[in-house]
Order: sequence, then C-alpha cells, then structure tokens
Amino acid sequence: MSDFKSIDECVDQIKKDGYMPVKRFEKPVFQESSGKEDPEPVRQEIIFEAVRVEE
Repeated sequence: MSDFKSIDECVDQIKKDGYMPVKRFEKPVFQESSGKEDPEPVRQEIIFEAVRVEE
C-alpha cells in the first residue's frame, strides 16, 4: 500500500525529490477465488521509472 492517494501526488513527490519520471508501468494484480476458474483482477500496481534531474 502506498502513502499516496493519487498518481499526481506520487509524481509531485518524485519531482520534489529531484527526479523526473520517464516511464510508467501498470501491472494488474490478480486474486484467485474459490469456485472460479479464472483469477479476478483486484487492483492495479503502478511503477514509475525516473532519472535524476541535473541542475
């Protein structure tokens, strides 16, 4: 679980820390339910790749 309530808050913190987001990955997280054949998506995991900003 993340401390951020929105993606914008996360990106703002990345920039505040001196980095620039260059790539964003979204990965679905699944959970298996008893009695069902296919796993169900329960949430989306978002991962940012960032580079240090030179000033």
